[in-house]
Amino acid sequence: MSEENEYIRLVRLTLAGNHEAYGELYEKTVADVYRTVRFLVRDAADAEDLVQEIYIHAYRSLARYDTGRAFWPWLMGVSMRQVKNYRRRKLMQFQFRQRIEQMNRDKDREVDFSTHLIHRLANRHLLDQVQCLPYKLQQVVTLHYFNEFSQEEVADILNIPLGTVKSRIHAALTKLRMKQQRLSEIARKVDNANEIG
Repeated sequence: MSEENEYIRLVRLTLAGNHEAYGELYEKTVADVYRTVRFLVRDAADAEDLVQEIYIHAYRSLARYDTGRAFWPWLMGVSMRQVKNYRRRKLMQFQFRQRIEQMNRDKDREVDFSTHLIHRLANRHLLDQVQCLPYKLQQVVTLHYFNEFSQEEVADILNIPLGTVKSRIHAALTKLRMKQQRLSEIARKVDNANEIG
């Protein structure tokens, strides 16, 4: 029996009232869901909490799931929506903290972060660069390259047109290439400055 057929069998058993079947479905999918969520959510504890939220939401949504469709892309769709909600909450919390900090900040204080920034940029790996992309680009890169979904499957998971997926992948790759070129230029400038000094 294929993995996808096994998922559908477990979904049907769950819908029939077999709670152990959902536990089995969880065990078969949680590692891959966590890996994807952890890539998109930097804090490990938040990622673990979010995975639990995903499975609770998926369980509550199973009655609306069409067993004629593949389960794994459906579960990834649930995951992406929960990650999006998490990011929205985090952004609101961040903006609130920023406003509080701004009110308490000494306006005359200036800090030079340029050396630290150059060091961080010069040592950043590809995964770090992907995590710096805008979230919509992170999503398609994570699903297409990290989880190896086809572009059509990514479109289905995110409920967006295929053309949008293709343009986001193109935009992401372009941004990554540009970042890599900038990193190379910065590294050259640092090397030249060290030679002169």
